[in-house]
Amino acid sequence: MDDETFNPPNDGTWELDTTHMSRPISWFARSALVSGMPRGFAQGLARYGLLLGRYEVAVIGGFMYAQPVPFGADGTASPEQMQARIATSARAFTERFWREDLDHWDEVVKPGAVAAHQDLQAVDPASLSDGELAEHVVRCRDHLEAMFELHHRYSAPSLMATGDFLAAAMAWTGATAGELMGLLRGTSAISTGFATTELDALADAVAASDSARTALASSGDAEAVLSALTVDPDAGPAAQAYLDAVRNRSIGYDVGEPSAGELPAMLVGAIRAAVASRKSGTGNAEGDVALTRIRARVPAEHLADFDDRLHEARLANRLRDERATYSDGWAVGLARRALLEAGRRLAARGDLADPVQAVDADAAELAALLRGEPGPSADTVARRSWLRTSRTVDDAPPLLGPPPVPPPPLEALPEPARRATLAVNAALMNLFGVPDTSNSATVIHGLAVNTGVYEGPARLVADSADFDRVQRGDVLVTRMTSPYFTVVLPLLGAIVTDRGGQLSHAAIVAREYGIPGIVGTRDATRLIPDGARVRVDGKTGEVRLLG
Repeated sequence: MDDETFNPPNDGTWELDTTHMSRPISWFARSALVSGMPRGFAQGLARYGLLLGRYEVAVIGGFMYAQPVPFGADGTASPEQMQARIATSARAFTERFWREDLDHWDEVVKPGAVAAHQDLQAVDPASLSDGELAEHVVRCRDHLEAMFELHHRYSAPSLMATGDFLAAAMAWTGATAGELMGLLRGTSAISTGFATTELDALADAVAASDSARTALASSGDAEAVLSALTVDPDAGPAAQAYLDAVRNRSIGYDVGEPSAGELPAMLVGAIRAAVASRKSGTGNAEGDVALTRIRARVPAEHLADFDDRLHEARLANRLRDERATYSDGWAVGLARRALLEAGRRLAARGDLADPVQAVDADAAELAALLRGEPGPSADTVARRSWLRTSRTVDDAPPLLGPPPVPPPPLEALPEPARRATLAVNAALMNLFGVPDTSNSATVIHGLAVNTGVYEGPARLVADSADFDRVQRGDVLVTRMTSPYFTVVLPLLGAIVTDRGGQLSHAAIVAREYGIPGIVGTRDATRLIPDGARVRVDGKTGEVRLLG
């Protein structure tokens, strides 16, 4: 595998993924991602009878590239199979497949994933012999592949109802996707943080305890503050429950990025912010007013259909972030825990230059090194690590191969396939589409995803490790976000991203947390200096540098 040239595996079109990874992918995660992600996508797409057959994924030049492949594009689908596929897509809406998928998720899939995570989490890598740790590393890799597959198996059900609502409601009302997505606020509790229950309980416990408040207010080392909280006679159990829930959760998509437990200053800041502004449960009165206003624009003959599609979108909306939080977000963190222990041992022997470079060896290589067998040299792994950490997606070609072939016009599709195609197009457009904007050195434009105006210091976050620098009241400025960064949300005054649309994770969490958000600015991270004071206008989609 060559990380220094960009040679695609075939002559097709390959598009750089700028939504999930801002840097090259770690060597450990590659095989799991390339195997698990396409398999999960194919299952979900087939379930809904979509004419997009699969997403191929490849690591090219170290970066993640994707190739969408239409169903039957390789000539293997018979006319009968194509007709059956289209019939399935029609049934997906008449029978509301996502409802069945949600029930199965709640009753079988999510509990099973949680049990699998907890089984791995119960193993302390530091207590294992070298041989046992080698087996554990391989087990973590296999678990990661299964969770990548699970995440993407639920991509279609997480988006179909929302895309169906957006496609129709935009046509009926002329409302923007941002206005319509605002009607879904309050339907995805997981988007406000994967340990909100534990954090709320800890905030209440600290607020009620003089000793806990004193411990939290200490100006000492962040690790010492967390330790003092866990042994506090009043808040100790709540603090321990919160840390147990977050410490092994990844802040990104890759094992090269830290877990929450590695960023103690961020956790202390989140706890302090949660104590200072405990939730009041005020509801979404603004959303009720917006719904009344938008419903008034719906033609009478479509009003019942509008209400029905909105209901279904609200029902399924939580799956968008739940599917990630309970799958690879946890698995990545557990794998990283094992890799850091393997790295510590191998670095002590001289087999690695630095413990953190263990993420740039694959599972078989690490297992061999742990068993004292031949493997990559320390210099080889160090070179891989340098290539991964010294480059970003800005250094990779956005497209390899010929330009993408435009999709067939809607009129050319059989009528039963049109509704599904409209839903998919609306979802994808609002996931990845960013506006063509004209930015200046002092004013940056993007998509407004939640209303409100906020002024505060910009905190430029290039990598997940930078989250430890985020302070309460900061404006997060970053290329993209993952659903796992929500642990830092209690600290933020606003969110600004380079990438993403109205269905991006940043947009969802801004709405759910009720803070101004602007996504798809293209180059906010290039134009906004770290620490600069900015005004974020969540109505106009404008970020203005104030000084």
